[in-house]
Order: sequence, then structure tokens, then C-alpha cells
Amino acid sequence: MDKNDSSALERSRLLQLSFLYSVPIGVLGGLIGLGGAEFRLPVLAGVLGYSVRQAVPLNLAVSLVTIAASLAIRGSTLSFSSVIPLLPAVLSLICGAVITAFFGAAMAGKLSNEQLERIILVLLVLIGVALIVEGFLPQQIPALLPSSLAWRIGAGILFGLAIGLVSSLLGVAGGEIIIPTLVFAFGADIKTAGTASLLVSLPTVLVGVVKYASRGAFANRAALRNTVAPMGVGSVIGAVIGGMLVGVVPASVLKVTLGVILNISAFRVFHKAKSHNS
Repeated sequence: MDKNDSSALERSRLLQLSFLYSVPIGVLGGLIGLGGAEFRLPVLAGVLGYSVRQAVPLNLAVSLVTIAASLAIRGSTLSFSSVIPLLPAVLSLICGAVITAFFGAAMAGKLSNEQLERIILVLLVLIGVALIVEGFLPQQIPALLPSSLAWRIGAGILFGLAIGLVSSLLGVAGGEIIIPTLVFAFGADIKTAGTASLLVSLPTVLVGVVKYASRGAFANRAALRNTVAPMGVGSVIGAVIGGMLVGVVPASVLKVTLGVILNISAFRVFHKAKSHNS
């Protein structure tokens, strides 16, 4: 087999794996109301063979595709009127998130691979623990923040700063943080929080993608064709299927299970990578 045939086979394998892994991840994300990007990252780094520095912006690009598709789907089936009372919180979250999404992408470029892997491992474990805890919490509780507009705007900006940083360092939409924040801090119901989360995520992820692009992260067009495109399509298909299956398995059970799986996969991929670098 000559080099061209081998290269074509490798491209075909990458394209197929990208699609096949993204569909079940999208289904699980759809079932619990998240995009699944936190589960895509270990696949990109551990299965598809990308370095962590390549995997994060690619994950962010797939997240952008899935957010845009999710917003289009929600816009055709749901009204955004329920989000209007949450607009001060949503806008303040966006303000904070886009700032750190910009600087987070720049910071990631200055970190060594080992430092980036260590940070990603910690963040994925924290998200896994948060999913487990959230599985045992009620779907809606009274807002923990005072109803004062000043309080909500100030807290929204602070939460947004954390959300944007996590988004840019992991390449995720941040729904795993945004939704609990809206539910528990601002008293939103889970469905409204899901819609509002997409509105916060879109500009946050877009800023991260633009910043990574300016640093040359998407110069490899083959990665966009063979990984981002099939993963984006597979994630959207999976999310639609997951949305149709909501209620088949209790979301709380899924969150606990997926939190455990995320912790295991994060340790397997990023702790191993850190050990190899040592």
C-alpha cells in the first residue's frame, strides 16, 4: 500500500470514528440537557490522537456547531418569552463569560502541555463531581441570590467570568455550569435554564473560536473536515435523538452515572498523558 492509500485510509478512519463517537455522546447530552463537549474532549485526546493543545479548539468548534443547531431547533419548537425575566442574569453572564473566553484562549497558548493537561484534568473532575451532586438535587429551588437587580448583575458577571474560563480551556459550551447557576442562583426552571444557557454559550464559544483562530489553531483544514464536521453532524443527530428520548431514563440517574464515567475517562486520558510527560 502506497503512502497516498494509507493517508486516505487514515482520513476515512478518523472521519468515521469522529462521527461514531459523537452520536452517542450527543444522545446522552440531549437526555440531560447538555451538549456533551466535556465527554468529547477525552475522545479527541485519547481516541483520535490529537494533542491537548489541538483538542481544545477543535472541541470548541464542534460546540459552536451544536449550540447553533440547538438554538435553531429550540427556536422552532419553543418560545423564548420565558427567558425575558432572566435577561439581566443572562446579559451579565454573557458580559463576564466573553471576557474570560478571550483571555482564557490566550492563556491556554502560553501554558505548557503538561500544565494544560493538569488544568483540564482538574476541571473535568470538578464537572464530573458537579454532575453527580446535581443528580441528587431537586430540579428547582428558590433563588439563592437576593432579588435585587444589583446583586443579580454583579453575581452574574462573577459567575460568567468562571464560565468563560472553563469554556475556553476545555472547549465546552459551559452548559454544565450555566444551567445549575441559573436554576440554583437565579431560581429558573430547568427548561428555561436550558434555553438561556444556549443564549449565554453562543457568544462565549464564538469569542473563544475567534481567538483560537487568530492564534492559528484552525490552520489544519484537514482536522476541520475529518473531525469537526463529522463530530458536529453526529452531535446534532445525537442531541435530537436524546431530546426525543427524554424521560426514558431519569435524568438524575444519568447525571450520576455520567459524572462517574467522566471522572474515570478524565483520569485515564489526562492523568496518563501527564505521567508520560513527566
